Amino acid sequence: MKLRTALTLAALLAGLAACQDERAAKTDPLAIKPDTACALDGMLLADYPGSKAQIHYAQGKPEFFCDTVEMFSLYLKPEQAKRITALYVQDMGATHGQAAKADWIDAHQAFYVQGSSQQGSMGATLVPFGQRAQADAFAKRFGGKVLAFAEIKADMVGLDGGALHDSHM
Repeated sequence: MKLRTALTLAALLAGLAACQDERAAKTDPLAIKPDTACALDGMLLADYPGSKAQIHYAQGKPEFFCDTVEMFSLYLKPEQAKRITALYVQDMGATHGQAAKADWIDAHQAFYVQGSSQQGSMGATLVPFGQRAQADAFAKRFGGKVLAFAEIKADMVGLDGGALHDSHM
């Protein structure tokens, strides 16, 4: 019985260590450079207004996206198999709607405005804010609904109006 208890305790400690390693693997957001390109369509991020996003993986380089919808469309795919260590979006409350190049926040902590009159680089977008009050004020001014990260579902982030819609390239 003592051996079984010791093995159970060892397994729990190993699991705890793995969780700590996962948190330690989380990286800081990277800055957008003049040549930083979108992982889905190759657009240069610095050339377009609106919030950008980045995904960091346990293995491999981070990927940048020229719009939050693109990041969510990849993240929410059921076939997404890479282990993600961090998701970042730009706080549009901090950038005041300008072409954001910094002001990265954890995507899980952000509040998103869906359905506003404001467009992202790929058309209709999810506008992220670090503060709920800023998201509410934006929605009041430009329309839309405020959502938490967990409320965003795959059917809300189709790419049919953006890069995948442009088949004449």
